[in-house]
Amino acid sequence: MNNRLLRTPEPKPGDVLLIGAHASVQFAGDRRLTFRVISVDQKPTYHGWIWLTGYVINHSGEAAERREIFVQRRGLYRLSKRRTN
Repeated sequence: MNNRLLRTPEPKPGDVLLIGAHASVQFAGDRRLTFRVISVDQKPTYHGWIWLTGYVINHSGEAAERREIFVQRRGLYRLSKRRTN
């Protein structure tokens, strides 16, 4: 796994996540997303699954589309923050 990815079973607002096949089959392959979380729904769902609201981040690093997604917690990977000098 890429060293910029950190497992994150409990996402929080502000996290930037890689959403791929491990989170849900609908995000496999070229449908993978980079996603900035703005809220985490606390309502009960199926065991191990969670609703997230946030923005799809485009290749320029900008918020491109607001979405609500249903994903498996164990398949979420947080992108580590890059240091700037």
